[in-house]
Amino acid sequence: QVQLVESGGGWVQAGGSLRLSCAASGRAISTYTWGWFRQSPGTERVFVATISRNGVTTLYGDSGQGRFTISRDNAKNTMYLQMNSLKPGDTAVYYCAATTSGLTGREVIARVEVYQYWGQGTQVTVSS
Repeated sequence: QVQLVESGGGWVQAGGSLRLSCAASGRAISTYTWGWFRQSPGTERVFVATISRNGVTTLYGDSGQGRFTISRDNAKNTMYLQMNSLKPGDTAVYYCAATTSGLTGREVIARVEVYQYWGQGTQVTVSS
């Protein structure tokens, strides 16, 4: 039903910045809670950030707190993740996701199983 497409990944040196985008099909972005997750080879998918339907409330995982900023533009059906001061440990495939659930709390909204729709992922590589 809903399709998500990530873009903006790439190769950057430690200390650099990248901005990831997630474009949704149709006019769905205003009705869903959106999130970002990341996954390295051989590991579980890990929560990065999430944003409420109206964009007022945001939550961050420990890895991105203070360095990453999540935002959304409902008029463009697009979500963003601005990543600054990147570290080699940030290297992963980054996925955007969407759910009809409201942003009710970190312990719930940070779970992979809460999200109904996923993008294909975009590779981020940070070199030292």
